Formats: sequence, structure tokens, C-alpha cells
Amino acid sequence: MTESRARRLWKVLEPYHAITYFAPDTRKATDALGLRGGWMSYFACRAAPLGAVGPELVTAVFYNFHPSMVARAIPDAWNFATPSQLLTTRLEAVDSAVRRFPDPGTPVRRAAELARQAAELAPTAGRPLAAANAALEWPDEPHLVLWQATTILRESRGDGHVSALVGAGLSPCQACITISAAGGPSKEVFQLNRRWSDEEWAAASEDLRERGLLTADGVLTEAGHALRQSVEDTTDRLAEVGWSAFGDENAAELDRLLRPISGAIMASGAVPADNPMAMRWDAADLPTSAASADPGK
Repeated sequence: MTESRARRLWKVLEPYHAITYFAPDTRKATDALGLRGGWMSYFACRAAPLGAVGPELVTAVFYNFHPSMVARAIPDAWNFATPSQLLTTRLEAVDSAVRRFPDPGTPVRRAAELARQAAELAPTAGRPLAAANAALEWPDEPHLVLWQATTILRESRGDGHVSALVGAGLSPCQACITISAAGGPSKEVFQLNRRWSDEEWAAASEDLRERGLLTADGVLTEAGHALRQSVEDTTDRLAEVGWSAFGDENAAELDRLLRPISGAIMASGAVPADNPMAMRWDAADLPTSAASADPGK
């Protein structure tokens, strides 16, 4: 099946955004502020555009994390650093992380211009994380403009994905179960990164079985595959609103410019191949230069 434009662009944008979650620079910077652990760093940095909100709101908009996992980090994180401080910190960490990668020969300024145009067209109505990030001031450096733009675009898509999951009647845990059963990250990856217990996973799976979506062996039924595909199709359709306004030529140019950068990130292992975002790159996705790049040089 041919990938939609919205899905193809999500895949090429996501690594550049996601480096903030996996690069040691972010954890080092938030440790210096007094935050405790990688997950407090993650929740606080990603939620910072929303302000000093409580765990209930963060759990709602992030969707597939266990509520107790969020509550261990929020609101305690705001005792160590304000959202404003964390917004500065995450940009500084991205700046440090991105500069370690070899120059792929991409005109970053042009990529940043295009990505910003796309981000300013991305839908934000009914999409709280996208709207919160879109309200931030733009940084000056092109590589940071590029990161902020990819962040707005992925959060706009993510907010739409949450709407699709809610519309499909999939609970946060069931969202993890069904994408895992559809060939996404394993149960172990999701339990490590989203903290649903064996008992909660089993109860959510039983509900899916009763609805005819999952077999006793944890395999998606025909109806389960159809429902999961409808979630992905709806996510793409909701994201396509912005990409349609952006235009085919601009989208193709942005894809061409950003793919070597994201390819280098994925080839280096800076973002794990089996990641909880269910974002997979294979050899066909990697430009030749990225596949052979050595980020240590």
C-alpha cells in the first residue's frame, strides 16, 4: 500500500523532533535544573508549552501513558523549574544534540523556511498540544526553527491521532495493544515506556476480545485490523488538511531536504529503531549518504 503524503512526511519529520527525547543533552540539562529522572524530564519538557498544568491534563492530552506514570512527574517538576525555563532548556538541548551530527549538505535554512510555512498551516483547532507549541515565539537559528516547526507538525498530527483513537473507542491501553498487535512496538516496549501492568493489559485485551477485535492469542481479527487501519487513515486525513494547503511542490521539497538529516539520525541509532512512537525506518527510507554516515566523525 502506498503511503499517504501525511504519513510519509510524519516519518521524515519525526526523527528530527524526537531527538529531544533520546539525546543525553536533554536529560543532562534538566538534571542541572534539579528534575529527577528521564521521565520527569520528558513529561515536563513536552508539557511545558501548556504551562504549569496538573497531571490530569497531561495524561489526557498525551493519552497512552498510565496516569500514575504521569503523576510521578507532574506537577512535581514545576517545583524545580518553571515551564518558561524548560522551554529554554529544551531548545538549548536540541541545539547541542543536533550540532553533533555531520553536515548532510542540506540547506537547513531553506528546510527551516519550508517547515515553518507548513507548521503555520497545520490545524490547531481542537488540538491543544499543537496550539500550545504554535503559540511560542520562533527561535532565531534555522536548525532550531526547523525543530520547532517539526514539533508543531507532529503535535498537530498527534492530537488528531488521539481524536481518532477516541472515536474508535480505544482506551489508552488498548491503543498500545492494538498497534502492537498490528506489527508495531512489542508489549514489552510499551509496558516499559507506558507502564501498563500485566493485569491492566489483560483486562483491556479481554474487552477487545469481547468486541470481536482480538483473538484469544492476542492477534487482531479482521474487524480489529479494519478498526486499527481506520484509526491510521483518520489520522492521516486529519493531518492532510495542513499539507494540502502547503502544496505538492513544497511538500516534496521539504521531504527531499529533511530526509538526509532524519536519515542520519535514524542510521546513527540516536532514535531507537524500535521506539514507542511506532515510527519505523528501513533501508528503503534511508538515503545512501545517511545509511553510510558515521556520526562519530
